[in-house]
Amino acid sequence: MQIFYAPNIDGLEYQLPEDESKHCIRVLRMQIGDELYLTDGCGNLHTARIVDDNSKRCLVQVVSTQHEFSKRPFNLHIAIAPTKNIDRFEWFLEKATEIGVDTITPLLCERSERKEIKVDRLQKVAVAAMKQSVKAYLPIVNEIQPFKEFIKSNQSDIKAIAHCNSWDLEPFQKVIQAGRSLLILIGPEGDFSPTEVSLAISNGFHEVSLSTSRLRTETAGIVACHTANLANGV
Repeated sequence: MQIFYAPNIDGLEYQLPEDESKHCIRVLRMQIGDELYLTDGCGNLHTARIVDDNSKRCLVQVVSTQHEFSKRPFNLHIAIAPTKNIDRFEWFLEKATEIGVDTITPLLCERSERKEIKVDRLQKVAVAAMKQSVKAYLPIVNEIQPFKEFIKSNQSDIKAIAHCNSWDLEPFQKVIQAGRSLLILIGPEGDFSPTEVSLAISNGFHEVSLSTSRLRTETAGIVACHTANLANGV
């Protein structure tokens, strides 16, 4: 069944935006009486039925609602330096959304090659991935934040920084505790600087390894996301 993003849904009727209406009626050729899913991105998954198949303002009526659909038993925050090639970062965001993540914060680090991002574009990628994977929770995508400011402000239960400055670090899965909120930092292509690692440690972060191999930034993000979900039984 098709799923549509309806962030402002309120009540039993909802009018799809013009672009979604066009996709629903002209592309998918759905008609009056056909059923589809709506999600507000906050955990509610509505089953709805088309009552007006206008291709510019398709109107649907909610027939049932599942609350906290696909809710995971923990909170995952990945703070990661955007890659120089933005396509790789968007790929990470897409796959992390499919696997399951709550918040993604782009980090501005000493060795960052990309210092700006377009959050609106990234949010569209996240919405598309949420719909494709039939999830009801849309990850929060924050504006890019300086590393030094960010690590002093987060209050997650467990905080980790993954880096390759040492090869005998504790595996990431060893610091994860099921059900507890988790934040992991992943650096740019040139990795975190020793100064950044030391600053993170002084702010309560565990040094961890994600693999015995040196991973690309976007690959490290996916490995961290999958490892966290697997450790929490998701």
